Amino acid sequence: MMYAIRAALAAVGLCVFAPAPANTAMPLTLDDAFDRVIATHPDLEAYRFAEAARLAEADQARQSPPRRVELDAENLLGSGAIAGVRSAELTLSLSSVIERGGKLAARSAVAELRIEGPELLREARRLDLLAEVARRFLDAAAAESLAALSREDLVQRERMAAAVADRHRAGIELASVPLAAEAARLRVAAELERQLRSAAHSRRRLAVLWGSSAENYSLATVDLGRLPELPDYRVLTGLLSQTPALLQFAHETRVREARLQLARSAAATDIDWQIGLRRYQQGSDWGLVGSVSIPLGNVRRSLPGVQIIEAELAQIAFEREGYQRALEATLAEAWGQLDLAIDRAERIENDLLPALMRAADAAERSYRAGASSHLEWAQLQSDIIQTRRERLDVSLAAHRALIELQRLTGQTLSVPASSDRGATP
Repeated sequence: MMYAIRAALAAVGLCVFAPAPANTAMPLTLDDAFDRVIATHPDLEAYRFAEAARLAEADQARQSPPRRVELDAENLLGSGAIAGVRSAELTLSLSSVIERGGKLAARSAVAELRIEGPELLREARRLDLLAEVARRFLDAAAAESLAALSREDLVQRERMAAAVADRHRAGIELASVPLAAEAARLRVAAELERQLRSAAHSRRRLAVLWGSSAENYSLATVDLGRLPELPDYRVLTGLLSQTPALLQFAHETRVREARLQLARSAAATDIDWQIGLRRYQQGSDWGLVGSVSIPLGNVRRSLPGVQIIEAELAQIAFEREGYQRALEATLAEAWGQLDLAIDRAERIENDLLPALMRAADAAERSYRAGASSHLEWAQLQSDIIQTRRERLDVSLAAHRALIELQRLTGQTLSVPASSDRGATP
């Protein structure tokens, strides 16, 4: 199970991004970003020490009660007949505890189960980190896509300004019209500059995850026009039980069951024993001594500990149920966002954008023929850019929802290998 989760973690978000062909610039792919974060992030490295601590705890739990060697001396440095050491009595003894009720096995079982804890926490944290890498990579790619869209808009604004200037020189347009067209061009150029700076900031924000502050690297080509497929909702809810978050509850249940067995074993009375030799100074005689100590009332004293663990076991069952419902609610929200985003993107791509493009072409022909004003053509160009930005926004919403679904389920969900929904905005 752990290997399946690990494989899914490495694939989070991979289906969203298409790597570019290799070139001398070596653009950063999402795989590269994943590798850098996994190799360098301190949160993941810290769990290695927690696991080492759990292994040491398990070694300690497997140890039996220690044997003790004791040396007792009596009648030393007294007065009269026992002055000095002439009447000393020396006792050398060996003592230990006989554990009963399977305490050693129960204690070892608890420690062995606790070894799995750091690995489960690490897998959950790694899944969260990789999802965050995918989101930041998506943000950086989106900023570059917005900049590309503004470049196309700038080309159109330059064509428009040139057409207006030609008509003004021909004495057909007022002087204010080319000034307005130039102002619109400058506005788009300023927006392009802002988006380029935003893209640099997004790349730096991504690089911070692997401990860098660089932003002067390039990203692999990302086709944000491709839409994810909508997965079956019932299949997704079935996958939730195998996510690291819920596996932690199952693990904690096993740990507490082992602790319950350990608490019950405390009802069995341990036996303290001691055996040794006593030497009497006078006469140089030796004698065997021994003792056995058995505490009373262990069953009564162990009962509160058993009740505590039983209550914790009942509590964790309800906590798991509550957490699963919260996961299901988050999954339902992400799935709904993906469904709505896919539907909206398809409507924009198939219906709205083609209609606007036809209207813009007609407005340009009409303007060049002198049958309409510059404002109509300019407004349609603005509508096209705004609609393409909306198409990009809903595509980003779809990919973000997909990343969240992958984070929740620990599974790789698909994006079509190719798409006929249009070019990347």
